[in-house]
Amino acid sequence: MHTNATSYAERLRSFMDQHIYPNEERFFRETEELGPWAVQPVVLELQAQARDAGLWNLFMPDTRFGAGLDNRAYAPLCEIMGRSHLAPEVFNCNAPDTGNMEVLARYGTPGQQQQWLMPLLRGEIRSCFAMTEPQVASSDATNIESSIVRDGDDYVINGRKWYTTGATDPRCRIAIFMGKSAPEHPDRHRQQSMVLVPMDTPGVKVLRPLPVFGFYGVPDRASEVLFENVRVPAANMLLGEGRGFEMAQGRLGPGRIHHCMRLVGLAERALERMCRRSRERVAFGKPVAEQGVTLERIAQSRILIDQARLLTLDAARVMDEQGNKAAKVQIAMIKVAAPAMACQVIDWAIQAHGGGGTGNDFGLARSYATARLLRLADGPDEVHRNQLAKLELAKYAG
Repeated sequence: MHTNATSYAERLRSFMDQHIYPNEERFFRETEELGPWAVQPVVLELQAQARDAGLWNLFMPDTRFGAGLDNRAYAPLCEIMGRSHLAPEVFNCNAPDTGNMEVLARYGTPGQQQQWLMPLLRGEIRSCFAMTEPQVASSDATNIESSIVRDGDDYVINGRKWYTTGATDPRCRIAIFMGKSAPEHPDRHRQQSMVLVPMDTPGVKVLRPLPVFGFYGVPDRASEVLFENVRVPAANMLLGEGRGFEMAQGRLGPGRIHHCMRLVGLAERALERMCRRSRERVAFGKPVAEQGVTLERIAQSRILIDQARLLTLDAARVMDEQGNKAAKVQIAMIKVAAPAMACQVIDWAIQAHGGGGTGNDFGLARSYATARLLRLADGPDEVHRNQLAKLELAKYAG
């Protein structure tokens, strides 16, 4: 690991031990009591401490704006943060803000960066990413129907989006909106654009928070948002008309590494809980840990977690050495493997906890919701498997 990243890892672990784990119960309590339209006070308190500790914007590869770590160096830090639902936002390393900040850093104009990127980097505001739509199968991003129409010096935007993470957060000030600006373009991947939409623009309405397996706000603030005749300046276009799909792919590469490594951390925590719980509980005359099926599951969990970690670190290596496009096989593999691994390990941990595992006392139900969600978010398993199979078959064409 990069020397700087090793230092960050040690400091992160210490911060997690001192501040994150002891505050998780408070975080979940505040989340449930205040609801998805509020900010948990514990998050704001811990963010100030994280900033003071220099553990801030660790995800940002551009040294002008953040830690300047490459994917390989940041991935282990992501695993540490992924052990807790509370941690990523405390360090300003949470989705969708990380992806939105990278888009603004990579593709934004100096004016766009000054207006939106800098406040995001300081943690003063939050953002959302509006792509998925309820009326179409959004697993095929070319399906999106929302419209972006040029009208003089403005664009007029219409569409209904859902699973727009972060929109119910009262600090959410800006949306990156993906829609069709050229629906008749012969290249289906040049029909889409991304445009910046301030959330206080007339016609933007956050309709409702969406629960994930009954959880509002954890694992994320999924939301449904309506855009009705929303007018924004033409200067709010990102990169240029027809570049939306290209930016979406650039945005998702590092994001998938982050998600997968966070899942590795989440699964490690579940395995720890499974081991501790099964050693403590006695059934049919001996500890659950000594029952054959439990031993099998613990062993298999260790294998699955380490496989997913190594696969993800290899994807990070290829991305760093050859670029995101060259790593498409590795990225597709981890996006299937890591959520499936986490779902399985967490499921076994729930089983080892008995009925308590399905409640909120042990954090396993929330963890399962996160892992299951990520078999759909950033592309469902089926899309990635299809791509993988086609790339494999292509080796034997002709």
